[in-house]
Amino acid sequence: MPAPPGTLDEESRRLLWRCRRGMKELDILLERYVRSQVAKASAEERATLKQLLELPDPVLADHLLGHTPVHDPRLALLVAAIRDHGIAEYS
Repeated sequence: MPAPPGTLDEESRRLLWRCRRGMKELDILLERYVRSQVAKASAEERATLKQLLELPDPVLADHLLGHTPVHDPRLALLVAAIRDHGIAEYS
C-alpha cells in the first residue's frame, strides 16, 4: 500500500522527485514503485535506488523495459522489483 501524501520523509520526497524523468513510461514505473516501497526501504535499498536513478534515461529505460540486462546484482534485483511492481499494478 502506498504511503499517504505528506507522510514521506525528506529523503523519500527527494527520491520521488528524482523519479520524474520526462519519459512517461519511466515516470510511471518509478513513481509508483517509490510511492509504495520507499517508506519501508532500508538505507541500503535507498542507496541502490539512488544509484539506479543516476543512470541516463535511455539506459534506465532499456533496463526497466527489459531491452538490456543489468549486470550489477543489486541493481538487477531492484530493476526486477520495479518491473514486477509495475506489472502487478495492471493485473
